[in-house]
Amino acid sequence: MRRFSHLVFCFCLTRVLAQPFVLPQLPYGYSEYAPNIDALTMEIHITKHHQAYVNNLNKCVKGTPFETYTLEDILINLPPDGEVLRNNAGGHYNHSLFWEILAPRPKQGPISESLNTQIITQFGSMDSLRKALFLSATSRFGSGWAWLIVTPDKKLQVISMANQDNPLMACSSNRGIPILGIDVWEHAYYLNYQNRRADYLSAVWDLLNWKVVSENYAEALNSPLLSKLKSTNCQKKSKKH
Repeated sequence: MRRFSHLVFCFCLTRVLAQPFVLPQLPYGYSEYAPNIDALTMEIHITKHHQAYVNNLNKCVKGTPFETYTLEDILINLPPDGEVLRNNAGGHYNHSLFWEILAPRPKQGPISESLNTQIITQFGSMDSLRKALFLSATSRFGSGWAWLIVTPDKKLQVISMANQDNPLMACSSNRGIPILGIDVWEHAYYLNYQNRRADYLSAVWDLLNWKVVSENYAEALNSPLLSKLKSTNCQKKSKKH
């Protein structure tokens, strides 16, 4: 009887883990992010672009061992030839983080003392961090993301990565847990800002909910993912003969 119960439990657990990835709901209505980001851009961004990443990710993992992986474990253990998986898992993870750290000004919470102290210690001021993030974002040629991450040695670092790459991914030269990410793909801002990426960055900065970023920071400091990032090594793509 105990063996049967254990098998039922394992089966149910596997089914739970194998649930398809789903599109998250925005914390606020599309129009609540305006005028910083217009309602139409928000709607298209999540219901078209993000939804496409979710759909393609589910197709990509179906029938593979990755079907039972968490999103983070997929990113950490990406195979060297898994470009489609990389793009869509990254797209889903990156956008999910982006939505959760944005909030209209009246709904934003304060930064935590611990994160504020670490920013002052490493960057000198919040404005210096802003400049570092803006430089990272504006110097990214083409599409990509600017990140504030917690490194495996629990330091803060600002980096930029192309396309839908992020620092959790295997073979990333700068590994860490993202606590803040800014999308600099043109679809994130073109309707309202056209080619004025700097104006868009200023608008996004004013939408950042530092309470959520602080929660991400506290969680990252104690996350077992940090040790996984230290221990997982890049698998080189095999050469064809």
